[in-house]
Amino acid sequence: MNRQFPVFTTENECQDCYRCVRYCFTKAIRIVNARAQVIPELCVSCGECVRVCPAHAKKIRSDLARLNQFLAQGERVFASVAPSFPGYFPGISIRKLAGALKALGFSGTSETALGAQAVSSATGEFLAKSGNGVYVSSACPAAVEYVRKYLPQWSKNIVPLDSPVLCHCKMLRREFGDSIRTVFIGPCAAKKNEADEHPSVLNLAITFPSLEKLMAARGIRFEDVEEEDPVLGEAEEGRLYSLEGGMNDTLRDTVRKELSDVRFMAVSGLERLASFLPAKGPQAVSESKIFLEALACRNGCVSGPVMEAGSASAEVVSVTDRMSARRSSLGRPVLVDIRRNYAPQMVEVSEPAEEEIRKVLLSVGKFSREDEVNCGACGYDSCREFAKALLSGKAEAPMCHTYLRKNFERTSNALIRYIPAGVVLVNELLQIVESNRHFAELLDEETLEIFNTLGNLDSIPVSNLLPFWDLFESVLENGGEIEKFNQPLGRKIVNVSVFSIAPGKTAGAVIQDVTKTELQREQIAAKAKEVIRKNVLTVQQVARLFGEHIAETEILLEEIAGTYFGKREE
Repeated sequence: MNRQFPVFTTENECQDCYRCVRYCFTKAIRIVNARAQVIPELCVSCGECVRVCPAHAKKIRSDLARLNQFLAQGERVFASVAPSFPGYFPGISIRKLAGALKALGFSGTSETALGAQAVSSATGEFLAKSGNGVYVSSACPAAVEYVRKYLPQWSKNIVPLDSPVLCHCKMLRREFGDSIRTVFIGPCAAKKNEADEHPSVLNLAITFPSLEKLMAARGIRFEDVEEEDPVLGEAEEGRLYSLEGGMNDTLRDTVRKELSDVRFMAVSGLERLASFLPAKGPQAVSESKIFLEALACRNGCVSGPVMEAGSASAEVVSVTDRMSARRSSLGRPVLVDIRRNYAPQMVEVSEPAEEEIRKVLLSVGKFSREDEVNCGACGYDSCREFAKALLSGKAEAPMCHTYLRKNFERTSNALIRYIPAGVVLVNELLQIVESNRHFAELLDEETLEIFNTLGNLDSIPVSNLLPFWDLFESVLENGGEIEKFNQPLGRKIVNVSVFSIAPGKTAGAVIQDVTKTELQREQIAAKAKEVIRKNVLTVQQVARLFGEHIAETEILLEEIAGTYFGKREE
């Protein structure tokens, strides 16, 4: 069954800000028609793009429909709740959470941290038997996926054990049978990948916000439910896994003597992980035994993509209080088989030739090193990286702000230059910042000569040139648009439209010379009056003979003259 990838974009909500591109460490995002799309084969589902998207266009797949289907069919559904739950539901105990899940139809609730405790025990045994080298933890699926895809030479150094959630689900199945449904609930998008890849162990993964949404839809509130005992007992030191360095703490205390020769280190954040592990491979570090706790999210799971900033504090207090009296009781058997090998899944990244890069740079107006401003507005660290993204089909030329600005300037300048009317733009100081030749031609010879000499009328106060300069002042202060017809400008008559460009900062005007049009109207009106005068004489002479016919002619001509004079007087 083809499911939607765990992380995706709601494209009609994407605001083409490229913030997701900027923050995505693996650059697993392509831009198509100014909208961001996640590239599944490059993505490790860390969820960083979800966390930083200001328009909330990046989403984590819901999976609530499948959960509701399990519950509606009366299947036995067991929840594996992440140890970071107190950070999202402050003040809610695992017993209260179990009560809410029972009200939703779950058959039982248990803590993923129990699986973490088993993984710590098995990891300790593995490290005790291993020689020198660097060993990477298997706890974080996003970090593991990053190593397999982008540092494949380190894949064999991942501790060959299941993640805590897979271990925990195996424990639940051992206790309640393989026919049960297991659902992880936590802050993680990458757990959905684990569910997709291991459906016989973990059926489903949902986030804390999804659980909150389901409870609201069913009208279930924590204060209204009875507490329930979690199945398999309550977790202890395993809850430390939600914090950076937490797994290391469990290992130090679990098998302290056996691991006295191990250096424990922790890194959180993919960029830190990439910096820590040398690209040339494990052979670069072999003089000691190092265990590296690797987490994709900065500060650990308590800072996952759906967690609020600062929520770690509640978790720290909760775990520390519990741990203070329990550390002496550690040392746990692992009752399920959690052995696993991690094969490389290397992402092929071809390096384009220098000639190709230069050609693309030229196409976006980068003719020299000085043009490569490396502003980062496109989401890439440098213009060269942006060029590589263009070559790989992950980027579009308009993502470059300097390219876009120059194109806009060329287009706008051409429009201003060739539009058959006077165009002028002024700033908040009522000084001209842009104008065209048609505008200068509307003014006196001296002004036209200045324009011909300098190519512009920049910085000249508009009040020095236009008698109706106060229209600009009004638009700058109040916004909107003002239209005035038949305004005198020297010996000319003009129609003026003044409009806001940047509220309070820039206003523009289009000024149309209608002098010839007005003269034509006056000539037509004068001819009409002459016809009227002659017809009046005729009327007086032959009124009796022609009666109403001549009177109708006079009315018609009056209407013609009135039309032109009426417009002229507006």
